Order: sequence, then C-alpha cells, then structure tokens
Amino acid sequence: MFNFLSSVVMPNSMLQLIKQSLLLASIGILAIYIFFYIYLPISTNHGQTLTVPDITGVHVNELDDYLSLRNLRYEISKDSGYSSEINPLTVLKQFPMPNAQVKQFRKIYLTLNSITPPMVKMPDLTNGSLKNALVILNNFDLKFGKTRYVADLAFNAVLIQKINGEEVIPGTKIPKGSVIDLTIGDGYGNSNLESPYLIGLDADVAQVTITGSALKLGNIVYHNVDTAILISKDKFETTDTLKIPVEVGQVVDQYPSPGKSMVIKESVNLWIYHPDSTNNNL
Repeated sequence: MFNFLSSVVMPNSMLQLIKQSLLLASIGILAIYIFFYIYLPISTNHGQTLTVPDITGVHVNELDDYLSLRNLRYEISKDSGYSSEINPLTVLKQFPMPNAQVKQFRKIYLTLNSITPPMVKMPDLTNGSLKNALVILNNFDLKFGKTRYVADLAFNAVLIQKINGEEVIPGTKIPKGSVIDLTIGDGYGNSNLESPYLIGLDADVAQVTITGSALKLGNIVYHNVDTAILISKDKFETTDTLKIPVEVGQVVDQYPSPGKSMVIKESVNLWIYHPDSTNNNL
C-alpha cells in the first residue's frame, strides 16, 4: 500500500519542481533582457551621440560656454604647444578630433597655445633658392617677410637673411614666429657693360656677340647703304670720322654705338646692308 502511494505522489512533486525551475529560468532570462536591452541603453544614452566640434582657435575664456552648450566637458593639459598662426591661450590641439562621434558629457582633452613663443635656432638660408628658403621657414614656424633684390648672377638665390633690418647669423636663437626678410640675387650680376663693336661683322656673328655680352638683340633694319660711318675720339678728345665699306649681310650701323654704357639684358639694334632694300636712312 505504501509503495503504491509513493508511485502516485512522486510524479506530482516532480512536475511541481519542473514548473518552479521553468519559472525561475524565465524570470532570469527576463531580468537579463531588461538589464542589457532596457536599463543599460537608458543609463548610458545608447544611440545618443554628439559630433565633436572643431575647438581649434577658441580662447580659454570661452570654453565653458562653448562646450557646455554642446553637452561636453573638457580638461586642459598641463603641457602647452606653440603656433604662430593662432593667438596665445587658444586651443592648439584637441582629442577626440573634430567630427568624432561621442556620448553626451564626454570629456575633451585640450592643449593651449603658449603665451611665450619658444626659441629656435635660425636656419641657414643663404646660398639656397628662395623656394627652398620658404619651405625651411615654414618648417621652423618662422614667417617670410620682405624681399630685396640686388645684382648677382645667381637668380633668386638667398644672399642675406635679416630680422628687423639686422642680419641674423645661422644658429642664433630667435623666437618662433619671427619675421625673416631676405636679400635675393636678381640673376643679372654686375650691370656695368659697354656696347660691343659690331660694325662690319656678319649679321649672325653680331647676334652671337650680343648674346655673349649678356645683352639682347633688338630691332634689325635692312637698308641699301653700303658704307658705315664711324665716329671716334682719341685720348685728347679729338673727334675723328671714318667711312668704311661693308658687304651684303654685314652690320653698317648699331645702337647704342660701340663703347656706350649699358646694363645686362639691354637691347642692341642693328642696321644690315642689303642692296635690294628700299630703305636708305640710317
């Protein structure tokens, strides 16, 4: 009799146990779901992000209002940097970078631009090109000021570097952001020249002589006069006139006349004898 009752009661107790286990499991699963998919998203503002603004150049006195309005916080680094492009005590660097997506009230770490510019050694810009000097100045955070061209055969070569009108020697310590003025070669060199003697030369030889003298060929006029007139002065300032015959294709006159003072790249005009020309005026 006892064994029969036991066989009947045991299944009911096991069924009750299974129901309780299923209930506890359901409650556990529901709790996990609520915690991860409801509570955590609400407490961490899941899906609610902000775009970090570009704070570069914002003054330290404006940061509180600027960032609080955007639901962001900030912390200023003890270290500072320097750039001559922005004002002192303005934001030089930031992290996270502009346009990054962050949660509300995220802290933005900032580096301010120093009040006092650090010192750098003046680079040696001389004997290099102007283009190269501009690159070096930018790399040293120095500013390019004025240029002054002087007579020198090296075109656009830096000859002298100055600060406030005074030449500065390479290696001298100067503040970052200093303005550097440069003295540059004009590519012409010494401009004191004399017009070469071209009368009686073939036209092609005269042209080579002109360019070889750092001058330029100007106008060429053909005419039918076959005699060149030379006017010269001796050491006693006595004027002498000499007529010489020329052949076809030779220079019969030139301007400026031989021995006249000229500057580099100035033009020399030529008159060439050609018997078929209708022009007979020199």
